[in-house]
Parts: sequence; C-alpha cells; structure tokens
Amino acid sequence: MERYPFAYDPSRPFIQQASDWVADVFYELLPEAGFEVRDEQIYMAFQLEKAFAEKKTIFAEAGVGTGKTLVYLLYAVCYARYTRKPAVIACADESLIEQLVKPEGDIAKLARHLDLVIDARLGKSPDQYLCLKKLDQARIQGDEEMVWEDIAAGLPDFVYSSAPMQTFQAYGDRRDYPQLGDEEWKKISWDPFQDCFTCDRRHRCGQTLSRDHYRRAADVIICSHDYYLEHVWTYDGRKREGQLPLLPEHSSVVLDEGHLLESAAMKALGYKMKHTVFEDLITRLLQNEIRESLAVLIDDAIVQSEAMFALFGRNSRPIPGSDRKEILLTDELLGEVHRFRGLLTAIEEELVFEGELYTLDEYQLRIVEEHLDMMQQALMLFERSEALICWVEDSPEGLTLSIMPGTVKDVLKTHVFGLRMPIVFSSATMSVDGSFRYLADSLGIESFLSFSVASPYAYPEQMEVLAPAWNLAEGFEGKMKEAVRLLQESGGRALILFRTREELRQFKQAAKDEPLLAGIPFYFEGDGEISHLISSFQREEESVLCAVSLWEGLDVPGPSLSNVIIWSLPFPPHDPVFIAKRKAAADPFNEVDLPYMLLRLRQGIGRLIRSRDDRGIAVLLGEELRTNPEVKDKVLSVLPEGVELREQL
Repeated sequence: MERYPFAYDPSRPFIQQASDWVADVFYELLPEAGFEVRDEQIYMAFQLEKAFAEKKTIFAEAGVGTGKTLVYLLYAVCYARYTRKPAVIACADESLIEQLVKPEGDIAKLARHLDLVIDARLGKSPDQYLCLKKLDQARIQGDEEMVWEDIAAGLPDFVYSSAPMQTFQAYGDRRDYPQLGDEEWKKISWDPFQDCFTCDRRHRCGQTLSRDHYRRAADVIICSHDYYLEHVWTYDGRKREGQLPLLPEHSSVVLDEGHLLESAAMKALGYKMKHTVFEDLITRLLQNEIRESLAVLIDDAIVQSEAMFALFGRNSRPIPGSDRKEILLTDELLGEVHRFRGLLTAIEEELVFEGELYTLDEYQLRIVEEHLDMMQQALMLFERSEALICWVEDSPEGLTLSIMPGTVKDVLKTHVFGLRMPIVFSSATMSVDGSFRYLADSLGIESFLSFSVASPYAYPEQMEVLAPAWNLAEGFEGKMKEAVRLLQESGGRALILFRTREELRQFKQAAKDEPLLAGIPFYFEGDGEISHLISSFQREEESVLCAVSLWEGLDVPGPSLSNVIIWSLPFPPHDPVFIAKRKAAADPFNEVDLPYMLLRLRQGIGRLIRSRDDRGIAVLLGEELRTNPEVKDKVLSVLPEGVELREQL
C-alpha cells in the first residue's frame, strides 16, 4: 500500500500537497463517483489547510449536509501518515462513534470510492466493556440467573482457560448485548471502582485486548470525548505507575460535536470515592508484615472514613429530577474531611519507611500510593470549597462522593490546547450570536481559527416548526394529549427528545396506558444498547424513538424520522455542575442557561432534515414559548434561515 494517496514531493510543504489532493477529491474524484460537489466542503477544506499547516485549534462550524466529516477525515488520515502517528477522532458519545464507523458511514465511503485502505479502530470507553469480576458476582448473587449464565457461556474459551493464549478475539463490547437495558448492563460492566491493575483476569479481559488492538492503528483511533479526556487526565499518573497511557502518541485531534467538550472534561477531570473501595484497598497492606504504627493508622483511617461518609449522607439533600444529591457544606463536615486527610498524610509518610524496608510488594505499594494521592487531591479540592463542584449518589455498596474542579480551563490549556498540534472542533452549532468566544472562554482557548458555513438544504421548503397551544393548566396531561395527536398524524415516524430521564420515564409510563398509541412501536433509551435501538427505529418506519442523549449526532435520513418533538426546551439540569456555574455567573440565565439551551435546541431541530429529500415537522412543546417573550425571541433567532415558528391554536 502506498503511504500517501498522491505522489509526494519532499521538496514541497506536505500540507500544501495534501490540500491539492483534497481539492482533486472534491472537484474530480467524488463527483466521478456520483457525489454532489458542495461549495461548503471546498471552503472548509481550505480553512482546515491553514489549521494543519500552522498546528492550531480551529472551530469548524458547518451546517447539516455540508459533508464536514469527509473533509476532516481526509486531512487527518494524510497528516497521520506524514507524522506516522494516528489521528484521534473524539465523538460526544458512543452512538456518534457507531454512526461514523457503520458500514455505510463516511470512513467506508472514502475507502470505497477513493480506493483507500483506512486503518480506523475503535477505542471505546471502559464502561462499554464487560467486567469478568462483576459478571462472576452477578452469577453468584443469582440475580436474573439465566441471563448471566447465558452471557458467561457465550464468552470465548480462552477467557476461563489457564493455558497460554495462542489466539484471542475481541469480546465483551456493550454492542454485543443489545438485549440488556442500561440498568442491567451496569451490573456487569466496568465502573470506576474496579481495580484493573491488580485484577487476575486483566490479561484475558475484553477491554484490555481491545486496547492492545486500537493502539496499533496506523491512521485513525475513534473514541468518545470522555475517553480522550480520561487519557489527558490520567497520562502522568499512568506513567508513574508504569502503565501505558490510554491512547498512543497522536498527530491531531478532531472533536466531533466539540461544543460538548466542557461537560465531558469536567466529568473526566473529577474524582469518585467510596468508603468500601478505600477500605478494601488499604486493608491489603495489613496482609503484609508492617510496623504496628502503620497498622494503627490504617485502622483509624477506616473508622474515620466510615464516619466521614456517614456525615456526607446526613449533610446532603435530593435534587429534583436528578439522581445526585447536593452537599450542604458545614464546619463539622469540613472538620471530618480535614481529620481524614491528616490520617492519609500520616499513612503516606509511614509508607515511605515501609518502602525502604522492602516489606511490601512494590507493585501493590505503588497502586495504594497512587490511590491515596488521588484521594488527597480530591479532598484538598473539597477543603477549598469555592473551587469545586461536588455531590453524592446512593449505590448498593454505599454512598459515592464525586468531586470535580469548578473550572477545567487550566488543565485543558496545559495538556491539550497548549500543545502544538492541529485540533479541529467540528459541529453544526458552536457559535452564540455569531461569536465563538462563549465556547473558547469556557475551555481556556486563547488563540484559534474559526469559520461558519450554512447548510445547503432548503429548510423553508423541507420543514415546518410548530408550537402547539396545548393546555398549560393541564400540565403533563395537556402536553401528553398534544403528543398523542401529533404521533397519530405522523403515523409514528418520530423522535421525541426529553430534557431529563425523569421526563422520559413519565412519558414511557403514560404511553403504555394510552390506547390511541397501541399500534405504534416505541423504543426507549435505556431499554437496550443504543445503536441497536437506533437501527430498529430506522428499520421500522412507523416507530417512535424516545431519548435524552440524542440531541446531537443522530443521523436517520428518510421517512422514518419525519417528526421531531422537543418535549421541553433543553435548559441545563438542576444538578451540582450547573448550580456551580450559575453561582459563578453575574447573570446566570443569560450567561449559562440560555446559551446552553439554544445550542442544544439547534442540535435537536437538526435531527429532522438529513438529506435534500427529507420533509417533516419539528414540534416545540416548551412552556416558556408562551410564558417568556425573551425566550421566544431567542428561539426564533436560532431557527434555520427562512423558517418561521407556526403557532397552532
């Protein structure tokens, strides 16, 4: 296979030659294969040339149908081969990854029509893989026994063999278990509290084998935002532990649906703690010959940890519509945290002496030290309460404490945007009132390139946006009546987007009891693996897909998606992350809530028209359209050009 898809001349700048070839692709090669030439693609190609030549960050805002994915793929692949390092394409979630790599997706199109062999491999997040330890626990507990036994029986033979592995295959991907709902999957999938480094199944684990596979990608590694940022966050720590970073050295980064990067960064750069996990980890040291002073400290730390977590439970209150609980900061709670930190510091000092005596296993000691350092970092952040976002969640094993920094600017500036590397933000919606500063400022990006190109579709002819006048006084029941009428009129063929999981659950229950919807197949996010739900929805034309997370990335052209119902305007949730952002803003509604809602609303409406032949309606059921003139004016301003909001009486 030739290294480049064009004749490379070492005497000329590489990016210039790549740009000439990209121009040939769009002006000649793809049109000859039956593709439509799009001016937006040509314009975007020349803009990306500058970003790759100057190794800069660029905001590439390109509307639906502009073919932006093909453009960044061509540059990313060429540059990967030039540098001999793969490009990383980070998508907002797993469903977007599936859209990119499906048999009829953009990578397959380029490979087929340009006669290219593109080595693109998936680097899925750890929670997308089966955990052998948790599967064993589920089987022992006998919960839904036959399901777990069937899954265990379907694993490759080498998983439970003690013989050396001569051959192996990837297994355990979430996609392989479409019959499991999200709650069932959580019982057997990896979670942040699994101690993979000391797991005796580690070298036969599907996640480990998958990681070894994608590391060898020559051209492209495709992962989620979460996974890319976890790589950034754990890079130094994994090297200290003698582990490889999650991703290999790479040449460029493409952030698909890049407007969602901040929330992914805050999640990845956070900490999670449980008393049970700490106790299990720290008691391992007691299995060795250690000095009495360290043993006493360990016992004291376990008692203090239990007391601290109990106090967290008493000093928290539920947040409506969220599984998270807000923590009420008190002097007593801060005192308990400070005492626990003091014990951790004393243990760390004792471990220095133990390490010099060589009485502890070096690898085990390194794991414990790394975990204690993580806890110290988290609790130090907690003691500086003005700089953190925190909450607790209930779980079967006890309370989970989550702590994240209030801002991610500094980390991203140093470890991502401060690197001399082409970074492409790609999305149809990144600017607010024509400016990219809202997004750039939230991520700590000081210098960047940017451009915007509109969608080539004739939106006034292809879509209507409706605001039905349902009975506000009836609340949920009034909205439900309107939704039933709309679904009957469109014969299903609808995507219903909800702001929260609670809204989806309420609708799901009501839909089951509604006789007028009895003949319409419904698919609900959480009832199965998401890509299989999308595939079923697209295949069964008169079905309905109900989701919370598919505001971005869903690409279902054709009559299967002729009706997008926005159940509520997508204002940010009332969870600790946005509570903190609102507290830090001078004008919370206009600085936090409104920009977030408008970006997401544009994305949601964008699910409707995915080709020149698509026709349909987008329905807005948000109460604010009739109660808040300011919100209505802002909503009107983000509708596609030429499309008006038609209010139905």
